[in-house]
Amino acid sequence: MPKLAGFDWDGANLGKCSKHGVSPQEIEALLRGTPHVAPDGKHSAQEKRYLAIGRTLAGRYVFVAFTLREKDGVILLRPISARYMHKKEVAAYEKKGASL
Repeated sequence: MPKLAGFDWDGANLGKCSKHGVSPQEIEALLRGTPHVAPDGKHSAQEKRYLAIGRTLAGRYVFVAFTLREKDGVILLRPISARYMHKKEVAAYEKKGASL
């Protein structure tokens, strides 16, 4: 992944991400850490999208969809949506651990 200059937030993605109760601060902290990241082939018609899962500093499990965008010559990470993981997803995450 290229070196990121920061995050790309506006009213659209702030609203969609916070709709499920996940704060921008939690999302940024998760994505600055070491989440498991995979390409999102289902939703990548116009731009490459990625899925990230991991735990926040508070121990909550979060699922984030995001893309990378270039603006003014720098790469910004743009969260598209975020939610807390369901119990079954948490169990699968814990079971597979580093193999995700």
